[in-house]
Amino acid sequence: MRKTKAKTNASGIDAEMIREEAATEEFTAAAFEAAAEGENAPVDDTPKPHDVLIEVKNVTREFYRKDQKIVAVNDVSMEIKRGSFVILCGKSGSGKTTLINMIAAIDMPTSGEISFEGKNYAKLSDNGRDNLRRVNMGIVFQNTALMANMSAIENVEFALSIAGYHSEKRRKGSIKWLERMGIRERRNHMPAEMSGGEQARVAIGRALAHSPKLLLADEPTAELDSRTSFEVVKMFRELVDHENLTIVMTTHDVNIMGVADVIYTLEDGRVVDVRTNKELS
Repeated sequence: MRKTKAKTNASGIDAEMIREEAATEEFTAAAFEAAAEGENAPVDDTPKPHDVLIEVKNVTREFYRKDQKIVAVNDVSMEIKRGSFVILCGKSGSGKTTLINMIAAIDMPTSGEISFEGKNYAKLSDNGRDNLRRVNMGIVFQNTALMANMSAIENVEFALSIAGYHSEKRRKGSIKWLERMGIRERRNHMPAEMSGGEQARVAIGRALAHSPKLLLADEPTAELDSRTSFEVVKMFRELVDHENLTIVMTTHDVNIMGVADVIYTLEDGRVVDVRTNKELS
């Protein structure tokens, strides 16, 4: 497995510009977090920067199609540090989505271990894993997974309801995050009345509204135009730098790679390359 320094792609999204703006621009996410804060919101335990949030140890995931064994993820190990921006890249079928689903505790490995803040998923009950995900994680699925019978604001409010926020906090926090995503005026529209890009922005706002410790995003910019992609990735970088959010994201966009702290390249279910943009300490 190779370890190299990542290079910023000069075309498309300017990763270096995003890093510089994220580092120097005053970030107002705390206001959105405060607006969304409810009685049952997660307690801020003010962890030390860059301690290990997620540990993946020798994880393999096998599936069977009739009599054929398919190894989707093959003996993968990684440590994801708190407050880091991690990208999983690779061709379709390389195992990115399977791996991110296991990190989310949606799927479980055939062998190996995954831990969140030292808690081994295999030692948690189904309810324990559900609660871990509900409180500590925000997830952006590749197909957005919005509730078709709910408006944009209702989709975000629903996620806050599951996380235990009261009604007045849900409405205020939902509006703030839809505004942050640039679609406040579309808050009462149903998913079918929105473009793919607008749906993606609702999904991202929904994933972030309850102030999770970990954001898992499967191709979050795939349906966005270049300008919106820039704004979303810039916001992700700001959240990492200023709010200590940890992000694990899959993408095919080579122009985004330079924004990440660590880039894992997967091929046939294995990690074949690790690139770093800065030394994490």
